[in-house]
Amino acid sequence: MGWQNCHMDAFRFDDVQYTSQQASEMGDMDMENEETAFLNRVVTGPKQQFIYEYDFGDSWAHEVVVEKLLPIDPQAKYPICLAGARACPPEDCGSFPGYADILEALKAPKKTAEQKELLEWLQDGYDPERFDLEAVNRGLGGRPA
Repeated sequence: MGWQNCHMDAFRFDDVQYTSQQASEMGDMDMENEETAFLNRVVTGPKQQFIYEYDFGDSWAHEVVVEKLLPIDPQAKYPICLAGARACPPEDCGSFPGYADILEALKAPKKTAEQKELLEWLQDGYDPERFDLEAVNRGLGGRPA
């Protein structure tokens, strides 16, 4: 996603939730350690759906749908992003309402004082339409074969 991994996250497969080892060891968290859950054991086939939530405060919930399972390419370095669209919302922007404010401020021909302040907070050159597949794969450590 392009976020900095500075918030808690969870993967939800039906009634089982997975999170970081540190969070899973917290007494009030009823979640499994994501570091011991292998994707090929929790993803069972095409059309399966699960939820990925990032930042429990902002609650960025993503519905993930498995489109198809591909054979392993021994020449590839995993993980790999095959395609994507648009930039990730900025970290700590206030969930969907905050992101909507950013989009509105970027499009506004005459910026209000509040919009100017918001855009000063936003990193220079942020373009919500930009998606850089090579940068994503560099961040993942993977690359197409």
